[in-house]
Amino acid sequence: MIDLHTHSFFSDGTLIPSELVRRVEALGYAAVAITDHADSSNLDHIVPRIVEVSKDLNKAQSVRVIPGIELTHVPPDLIKGLLKRARGLGAVVVVVHGETIAEPVAPGTNRAALDAGADIIAHPGLLTPQEAKLAAEKGVFLELSARKGHCLTNGHVARVANEAGAKLLLNSDAHSPGDLMSAAFAKKIAEGAGLPPNSHSEMLSNARSLLEKVGSPL
Repeated sequence: MIDLHTHSFFSDGTLIPSELVRRVEALGYAAVAITDHADSSNLDHIVPRIVEVSKDLNKAQSVRVIPGIELTHVPPDLIKGLLKRARGLGAVVVVVHGETIAEPVAPGTNRAALDAGADIIAHPGLLTPQEAKLAAEKGVFLELSARKGHCLTNGHVARVANEAGAKLLLNSDAHSPGDLMSAAFAKKIAEGAGLPPNSHSEMLSNARSLLEKVGSPL
């Protein structure tokens, strides 16, 4: 298992990073990214601390810990600048909180994330074919979400992404221990989105490809 979208108590998660990582280690994960919610108010606070704890945990545990961030409800015009700042602070994986139908995300967020070169658009909602095509061209990964509410458009995202040749990831968007996925549950989510039985393995391969792209190969 590889999960590239999780949250700790640095935003709205319930666990400190060490416990989050230990729990995914116990589930047999190969890698996890800690991607707490941020905007310009807390980016400088969160990223360096996630970078520091990731370095410490990577010396002592079997799970590869990837420092990241999720730019959340950021106005589209500000995404590019904040994404650049996040990378400068050491975020290896930058997620943009996409246009989920479960929240009033600003229209144009998906496109701004694509133009800015985000690594992942989380729960992109009613993604358009044009956006999916651009994701394929730019190598931006699109997320199928295990999280309540955000998962409502998984079938749409999977269909539009596959038609455009865009790469999919399956992430938990975990905020608490009960949100973390077993491999068996992840496979059910993928099949529930209308994907074939082998799709979970393909999305794991996509996650490995993303980690190679950002310079943190397993």
